[in-house]
Amino acid sequence: MTQSRLDLAFPDGHPGGEVLVIGARAADPLTSLDPARTRILQGHFPDHQGLSARGWRVDPAIDGDFDLVLLFLPRAKAAARAAIADAAGRLSAGEALWIDGQKTDGVDAILRELRALAPVDEVHSKAHGKIFRVTMPEGDWLPEGWAAARAEVAPGFVTGPGVFSADGIDPGSALLAAHLPERMPTRVVDLGAGWGWLSAQVLARPGLEQLHLVEADHASLELARRNLDDPRLRFHWADARDFRLSDPVNGVVMNPPFHEGRQADPKLGAAFIATAARLLTGAGRLWMVANRHLPYETVLAQHFGQVHEIGGDNRFKVIEATAAGKGQAGKPSNSAKPALRRRR
Repeated sequence: MTQSRLDLAFPDGHPGGEVLVIGARAADPLTSLDPARTRILQGHFPDHQGLSARGWRVDPAIDGDFDLVLLFLPRAKAAARAAIADAAGRLSAGEALWIDGQKTDGVDAILRELRALAPVDEVHSKAHGKIFRVTMPEGDWLPEGWAAARAEVAPGFVTGPGVFSADGIDPGSALLAAHLPERMPTRVVDLGAGWGWLSAQVLARPGLEQLHLVEADHASLELARRNLDDPRLRFHWADARDFRLSDPVNGVVMNPPFHEGRQADPKLGAAFIATAARLLTGAGRLWMVANRHLPYETVLAQHFGQVHEIGGDNRFKVIEATAAGKGQAGKPSNSAKPALRRRR
C-alpha cells in the first residue's frame, strides 16, 4: 500500500477511536494513524518484527471489537473473504471497514462483490490499487461461506484459508517424503514446516528423538500444533532465514518458499540453505525439494561439501547435502566448484 492512498482515506490523520489494522507489512507507511490508538494484527513473523521495531503494537492474534478496521487485502481470494468476515465481526452497524489492495491482488473483484452486499463509498484509486470504505449494515450481511473455516485435506490434517497448500498436500513435499531415509537422524529441523504434513512423515520414521518445526506464518504453525501431537516436537514461530539453536542438529528437511508476494525470489531458498548449513553438524544431512528451474546448485556448493540429486521429475528435484561448512564459501574464488550430481 502507498502512503498516498492512506492519505486519501484519512486526509485529517487518525480517524478517531480505536483502530485495528489487519495485514500491514513491515514497510507499509502508516503515518496517518496514531500508534497509541492503533493495534496491528500480523501473523507473518518478519512483518511482525519489522512493525514492532517501528513502535507499533503488533500481535499474531487479537480479540475484541474496534471502532474502525483497516484491512490490507491478502492475495488469495478465500483468505481475503475470511479476513473481511473477521473484520466485520469486530465492528458494529454503521462503523467503517476500510479495505486497501492492489489490482494484482484482486481488489476490483472484492469491490464488486461488496457493492452488492453493503454500502460502499470513498473509493480512491492510486498506484495500481484502490482503497474504499464499507459501512457495516445491520444483521448478518456476509455470505455464510466467507467466514474462515478449517478443511480436512488429508486424514487427521486440517488447513485454513491463506496458508501454503491450503487445498491439499503439496506435491513437492510428497516427493521429498518419498525420498527420506527409512531411519531418520536423532535431532531434525523442519524449516518452513507449514501445517505439519512433512513433519508427520519424519515423525513416522524410527530414530528420531526431537523434531523442531520452524514456521514464519503463525496461522500455519497453530494448525501444525493441532495436526500433530507428539512429545518429541518443538514449535518455533520464527523466520527460518535467521533461525538458530543452541546445539547443532544432524538432520534438516525443507521445502523452501521461493515467492515474495507474486515475485519469484530464489534468494529465499538460498537463505534457507544457509540456515540449514549453520544448524547442521558436519556429519549431518539436509534433504530438500525445489522446483527444477530454481538455480540452487551454486549456493548448495558454497555451503556443503557433498551435494547429490537423489530423486525428482520434470517439476521438482530432491537434493541431499552433507558436509555442512565444507563447501566453497570462504575458499579462493578460483577454486573448482563441484557440480550437483545425480545418484544413479
